[in-house]
Amino acid sequence: MAKQPVGDNSVGRMQFMLTMRRRGIGDGAVLRALDEVPREHFVGHEFQDAAYADQALPIACGQTISQPYVVAYMTEQLRVRPEHKVLEIGAGSGYQAAILSRLAQEVVSVERYRTLADAARARMQTLGYQNVDIRVGDGLAGAPDRAPFDRIIVTAAAETVPDALVEQLADGGVMLLPLGPQGGVQHIVKVTKSGAEVQQEELLGVRFVPLLPGPAREL
Repeated sequence: MAKQPVGDNSVGRMQFMLTMRRRGIGDGAVLRALDEVPREHFVGHEFQDAAYADQALPIACGQTISQPYVVAYMTEQLRVRPEHKVLEIGAGSGYQAAILSRLAQEVVSVERYRTLADAARARMQTLGYQNVDIRVGDGLAGAPDRAPFDRIIVTAAAETVPDALVEQLADGGVMLLPLGPQGGVQHIVKVTKSGAEVQQEELLGVRFVPLLPGPAREL
């Protein structure tokens, strides 16, 4: 697929790719996905100049689009392969799902805010990313009708690992999620499932919005 025009963001985009490499992102497939997906499509007009800055930015419904390095780091740690089916919890603007769509066979993304889900779905259609299914629902419940998943990524912080998501993880699968209290210390945790055994590994310190139960009543 042809890359989207970047216009005035071209310099920022080049600096963005250099920053990802300098910060240790070395997986070639992940770097290609970061280069291909136009981040400026996933931020508000008022933040266009900062689209490629290495920082989180606000989006609708009080949510954020994650810092590019965190997106890259989590994506790299997932080790997604072309045959994988991936579940994302927290579509937000759709940026993380778009990155994953360039790496996986299919992506299912659950978002509790209908406004965000509708906008993210429209972006996928505009960009031609046809292997992403964005649905409104309860992220803590996952997508049992599409399970099992080879990879699961959660883009909001939980205080404990959700049992329903572990159940939807395929044997040999990997889940990444921010773990920790709102306003407290959070870390990205890698959960690996092997038969009945589930192992956890603490990785990068982060700060994410909280993972809340159920679809939102408004917005």
